[in-house]
Amino acid sequence: MKRYGNRSGDSGISAYEILDDAILIRFRDGGLYRYDALNPGPWALSEMKRLAQTGRGLTTFINRHVREDYAEKLN
Repeated sequence: MKRYGNRSGDSGISAYEILDDAILIRFRDGGLYRYDALNPGPWALSEMKRLAQTGRGLTTFINRHVREDYAEKLN
């Protein structure tokens, strides 16, 4: 996994991994979640990948648009 850029300095996300058809996100509390084209959907998945790579805005996007709509909790 790659360390999340956290350009704002107060992100709840610590790391991510972009897969062909999904993104894995590790939160600072240790939770690891998988998001894909079904949950939360293709538009949101694309935006989450973009925000992860820029290192800014991913936590806000999840809080505003995704919430509990993840594909799988991995731990």
